[in-house]
This record gives sequence, C-alpha cells and structure tokens, in this order.
Amino acid sequence: MKYKDIKKIFLDFFNKKNHQIIDSASLLAKDDPSLMFTNAGMNRFKKYFLGSKNPKYVRITNIQKCLRITGKHNDISDVGRDKYHHTMFEMLGNWSFGDYFKKEAIEWAWELLTKTFKIRKSNIYVTIFSGNLNENLEFDKESYKYWKNLINENQIVFFDKKHNFWEMGNTGPCGYSSEIHIDLREKKEKKKIEGKKLINKGHPLVIELWNLVFIEFFRTQNGNLEKLSKSHVDTGMGIERLCMVLQNKKSTYDTDIFISLIKEIENITGKVYGKLEEEDIAIRVLADHIRAIVFAIKDGIIPSNKKSGYIIRKLLRRTIVYYFLDLNLKKSFLYKLVKVVLSEKNNDNSKIKENFISNLIKKEELLFFKNLFKVSKKFYKIISSLKKEGKTIINGKIIFELYDTYGLPFELANLFALKNNFIIDKFSFEKEMLKQKLRSKTKKKNIYV
Repeated sequence: MKYKDIKKIFLDFFNKKNHQIIDSASLLAKDDPSLMFTNAGMNRFKKYFLGSKNPKYVRITNIQKCLRITGKHNDISDVGRDKYHHTMFEMLGNWSFGDYFKKEAIEWAWELLTKTFKIRKSNIYVTIFSGNLNENLEFDKESYKYWKNLINENQIVFFDKKHNFWEMGNTGPCGYSSEIHIDLREKKEKKKIEGKKLINKGHPLVIELWNLVFIEFFRTQNGNLEKLSKSHVDTGMGIERLCMVLQNKKSTYDTDIFISLIKEIENITGKVYGKLEEEDIAIRVLADHIRAIVFAIKDGIIPSNKKSGYIIRKLLRRTIVYYFLDLNLKKSFLYKLVKVVLSEKNNDNSKIKENFISNLIKKEELLFFKNLFKVSKKFYKIISSLKKEGKTIINGKIIFELYDTYGLPFELANLFALKNNFIIDKFSFEKEMLKQKLRSKTKKKNIYV
C-alpha cells in the first residue's frame, strides 16, 4: 500500500465518521507565542480545548506537518541513529472538541487498524495510564474498560505519567493517553520474549504507532491541574511509521516516502546504502533533514540568523557537516534533492517553487562551505595537539572562538568532537557566551550615553 493511498484511506475513514477534512497548518507556529514551530497536531486547536473559541466543526481529521528540533519534544538526537525517528513528520489525526470521547476514539482506532488496514491483532499492544498518587490521578479505568472488549488483556500494558499522561509543555491542555504499539519482529524473536516486555524499551521493531490523547485538564503556571469544562480527543499517528507497518518494512527509510530520495543520494554521492553503518546513519540524516528543510522553506521559513530562520539554517549546516565528515564529500549537492522531496506532494511540484528552494539551499551550502574548510583545519589542529598531550576534553573557550570567528554553532562543533572521540567542556563554552552577551549589552547602553 503506497504512501499517498494510505493518506487517502485515513482521511476517508474519518470523513465517513462525520469528520471534516482540513488542510495542514504551516510548520511555523504563527499564532502561538509559546512555540517556534508546529510540533504537534493539537497546537492550532488550543483555543478550542480551553473554550476561548468555538470550533466551526466539532469533529475534524487532518494530516499535520510537524517539526521537532527545538523544545521539549525534540527528536533530532535519535534521527539517523535509529530507523524510525524524524525531525519532520506528518501526523495523521482525528479530533473531537467536546463531542465524542474515549469509547469512540478507541473503537475507531481499532477498526481502522485491524479491519481497514488489516494489521494482525496479535502484533498490537496498547498502553494505559496506571495512576499517580502525587497528583491525585486515578488509573484510567475507562480506557481499560473499552480496550479489554477489543483486545486480549495480555496485550494491555500499564505505564506511569511519563508515557501515558500527555502534556504539550509546562502549562496548557493535557490529559490521559492510550498508546498503540506494534511488534514487527519475526516469529522466532517473538518466541524468545513476548512483545509486552519490550514496550517503551527502545526496541527498533517494537514501536509506538498511534497516541490517543484524552484532553480533560489544564496545567496551570503553579503546576496544578484544573478540570476543563469539556473533554476533547486529540490523536496522532506518524504516517512514516504507518507506511513502515503496511509496507512490511523494518525501517521508515525503506518506505516509498524515502526510497527515491535515498537512491538519488546514492546516485549523486556514489555511496551504497546498507553497506557501512556510519555511512548509513549519515544518509538517513541527509534524507530526513533535507525533507524537513524543503518543507520548512516551502512554508516560508527562510534560513537566516534570526529565530526560526536560524534553526533551519543550523539544521541545514548540520546536514552539511554529516556529509562532509561521514561521506567525505567536499562540495554542495543538497540542492539537487529538492525535486525528489517535492515529488511527494500531489500536484505540488511547480517549477517556480522547486527553483526557488533549490537555489536558496545551494546558496546556503556554498556560504557555509567557505568557513567549513577553514574551521575543520583549525579543529583538527586543536585535537591533534590535545592528543599529543593525552587529553580528550576540549576547552569550551576554544570552541567559542571558532563560533565567534567562523559562526560554527556548539552543536556542530560537538559533532566534530564526537567523531574524533573528544568531549567539549560545555560549561566553559556557555561562560564565554554569557560574557559576550554582557559585552553586547554594555555597548548598546554606551550608544545612548
């Protein structure tokens, strides 16, 4: 089953359940000062959850683009190192604003997965909130009641607040959640250890597929929970993982979302995916990051030195550092991948957008390469000197000087260090950063004297 077909089937399923289909919001969180990027499907609906605004439709379904490279929900360190995390992903969701609640959300999720998509029931596990005495939160007996009518009780697992109480941030709408996990291991592996013992343990083939969030509380500034006037449903399932399941793959990067992109990377670089682990990680990082960068630019987030633009520029430079270090490529090529990324979208591959985005990325690559050659030579001189002294820690002050002179962010310097088995003293780096900020403030004051 292809990526585009899966999207259509999902939307049609909930449309038949009287849900209005709406388009994805921008990756830039325009109307929420607490966020820089849209990191969850529920971001745009907070006013509905709080009751400060009435929704036009009480049932909605959509496919929301999400970017998780900043803040609490940040998956960037896992990207490439495993085969199912992404910086940018598309979240399949169905929503209820004060209409249906746990019963319908659970029953429809089960119907879609087992009857429409025909996923084997024995491969599915569900998690339920076990309760929290400190916050006077009871075990989620309502979700348990509905799930045990659908699934074998041995496939129901109980977890604490960390896994089954969903919160967007330190404050805001929140509530119990029930996660649906999938066991994609071979029969031989399943006989050795049952799937329920591997839930939330980081196994690459026993992964979370769908999160059903039941929003009924609001977390206040002082940390207390207040009951909302109405209860809501917020569900999210990454289409990349669903494609992995329905296309019978062991990695999201082997699905038809990424396979053409990876083949194009192989063609341009001359590398072979699946041959060397270090190169495979770099290729996965490239495929993930360029997809996120293209979608971000398409939504108007232009690489720059300010706010959201700076984060996208840093993501782009992180991608360059990966292919510079791990693929030994010393020239720009990311801009050549734009066409493949845009081909994901139906009727959305206009030549004007493609040329604009590819030219912008090429310009950014060339700009960064000028400094990258210089900074890499400096960096290797530093670590060569430290190796002679038998040291493995780099003084943060040295890294700050590279940042101040060549614009190399700490995160990218850290990549250089880790690749060479060195650690950067982050405390001394941050100390220098603080000194620079204080100097900057003093200069601004003196202007008006």
